[in-house]
Amino acid sequence: MDKLFLFTDGSVHVQSKIGYGAFLFLSEKELEAETLKQRVQVKRFENTSSTRLELQTLLWALSALETNNIKVVVFTDSQNITQLVERRNRLEETNFCSKSGKPLKNADLYKQFYQMLDALHCEIIKVKGHQPTRLKNEIEGVFGLVDKASRKALRAGM
Repeated sequence: MDKLFLFTDGSVHVQSKIGYGAFLFLSEKELEAETLKQRVQVKRFENTSSTRLELQTLLWALSALETNNIKVVVFTDSQNITQLVERRNRLEETNFCSKSGKPLKNADLYKQFYQMLDALHCEIIKVKGHQPTRLKNEIEGVFGLVDKASRKALRAGM
């Protein structure tokens, strides 16, 4: 089975609820390629939050895949996304509702996330975002390209 690396990040303007998500798919051979910056995909999302934007961006990226017969290693700095795998049983048992019985804010995206996880072979890896270049490893360096693309798009779009 082939393996793809997926890097996702988002940047949101809290007051306007506008955010930009960015993603980049790479094969193992492409990690050191010089032209990665030009391949980052960016999309504007409205009426969003930082938590929602991270999920929207990941779902957008995964929906761009043309096959399910591939392993996808997802690199994200989103604590919410990395914890969703661990929270799945509890969320499904409560039907994506809070203790008071109200539906969770992002229940729609959580459900889509779990459907995608079931359909694809995904591994989610948390990376440290916003580190100085001298402290970044190869993976964090590539992630930095996606991070910069989303922040640049947000500044340009505001």
